[in-house]
Amino acid sequence: MALAASQQTHPILAPDEPDPLEAFNLGGTSDFVLICEHAGRRVPRSLGDMGLPQHEFDRHIAWDIGARAVSLALSAKLDAPLFMQRYSRLVCDCNRRPDVLAFAPEISEATKIPANVGLSVSDRNARADAIFHPFHNAVTAFLDERQRRGRTTLLTTIHSFTPVYLGKSRPWEIGVLFNRDKMLSPAIAEWLKTNTNYCVGVNEPYTVGDDTDYAIPVHGEKRGLPCVEFEVRHDLIAKDENADLWADLLARALRAGQEAMILLPGSS
Repeated sequence: MALAASQQTHPILAPDEPDPLEAFNLGGTSDFVLICEHAGRRVPRSLGDMGLPQHEFDRHIAWDIGARAVSLALSAKLDAPLFMQRYSRLVCDCNRRPDVLAFAPEISEATKIPANVGLSVSDRNARADAIFHPFHNAVTAFLDERQRRGRTTLLTTIHSFTPVYLGKSRPWEIGVLFNRDKMLSPAIAEWLKTNTNYCVGVNEPYTVGDDTDYAIPVHGEKRGLPCVEFEVRHDLIAKDENADLWADLLARALRAGQEAMILLPGSS
């Protein structure tokens, strides 16, 4: 296994490597804007294999299995702009602030990530400059422009989670995650619980926080946008043929949440 040196002396991304941002349907007419931060599992050539056997990059530790296909199908159903990130969260987690340890985890679940052990501040900054900032700067610029034009925006992020974590099974099939948003997300959670037979987790299997997340707190809450994070259990969406089914469900839930939010007292 090839492991790059801990002190980065050359660019993280070579000029011929793909941009971190994979964007679709930026001219979409929907009020919803979609983000999928863990869509990809690429590793820059400069980092070799990060000291890991290749099969580790098939696991959930490297990416959100199934999330990309669901996001693409959902973008098409809603006619919504979609921002996806190509590189593995083991390189840098684009749903974490660069100053937190989980941004480049030394251990993911129970797996040691050799290339992330003992990273210097300059190493972390190099990864952030190459991947994190270009991705989120593009989202910021897009949302700024929508705000300038007076466009309604409801921010939605798409994730998946592993059915077993550290040996413990998780009963939820879909999670609706939120923090400061008290309008869109609770309405979506209630719709899913009422209209499906799925085991719905409200802020399960995770919670959203300023230190544990980035897209929802920064792109959503700081702008005062209604926002929601979906977590779908990845064994349900690991096959691409299931993406359309789940995208249809999420589209219906989002539209129902938006309608309920509009009907709330005090809503414009």
